[in-house]
Amino acid sequence: MGLLEGQRAFITGGASGIGRATARMMAAEGARVAVADINGDGAKEAAAEIGGLAFEVDVTDPEMVQAAVRDAAHAFGGLTIAFNNAGAGLLANVHEYSAEQWDQVVRLNLTGVFSGTKAAVPVILESGGGSIVNTASISGVRPSAGEAPYAAAKAGVIALTQSAALEYAPAIRVNAVSPGWILTGLTAPWKEIPGEEARAVERTPMKRLGEPEDIAKVVVFLCSDLAGFVTGQNIVIDGGMILHGAGVDGMLAYLQSAMRGDPPQYY
Repeated sequence: MGLLEGQRAFITGGASGIGRATARMMAAEGARVAVADINGDGAKEAAAEIGGLAFEVDVTDPEMVQAAVRDAAHAFGGLTIAFNNAGAGLLANVHEYSAEQWDQVVRLNLTGVFSGTKAAVPVILESGGGSIVNTASISGVRPSAGEAPYAAAKAGVIALTQSAALEYAPAIRVNAVSPGWILTGLTAPWKEIPGEEARAVERTPMKRLGEPEDIAKVVVFLCSDLAGFVTGQNIVIDGGMILHGAGVDGMLAYLQSAMRGDPPQYY
């Protein structure tokens, strides 16, 4: 019997990266899984791999999130797990962000988690309880220059997680995971910068970059009975990188120097 036998899960940002790896792992552990993503075709592909459901959802639209959660719960006869994972960021100095860009990043990374939680809580309670996991980031614990709206949003996810854990215990356990540098489409552009991957590996005590499965394993654990006494926690999964700094420390200075045509520098 798998760790999630009989569980019914809803995952945002499930078409790729951490979300897709988690969908696969949850299904392998016995859960029925609904995959939601703004990339509808990607969601269908991910769901087809595991015999799950697919929903095209923009998490910045709370009505879309609400409808998808409701439909997934109807199809599965309830929900017991929600993994609010969708997110992305930009890189610039604070004064260079437009109000629209700030709002876009915060709505995606923080309000999207709020919308997912708001939609999931009633159906999880109706299903007898369960678990919610939110994707935060080491940027929400130890920000780098250039990621102000992203870091602020991810710090907000951690606070939201803790508030929800207080409100819905003991029926629903609510936790967050904070990935470091994980090899996904979101971090792929950094690998193209000469020497950056090697620099990141050197700053990581485990001497490698993370894989989506590294996060998926912890999410599955948090949703299983093995974590039955764990709630309100933010678990950093970064191979120890945060011990030396943050995920994109110096990246903004590097990009700015490169755009000026100066010799590249990180600090």
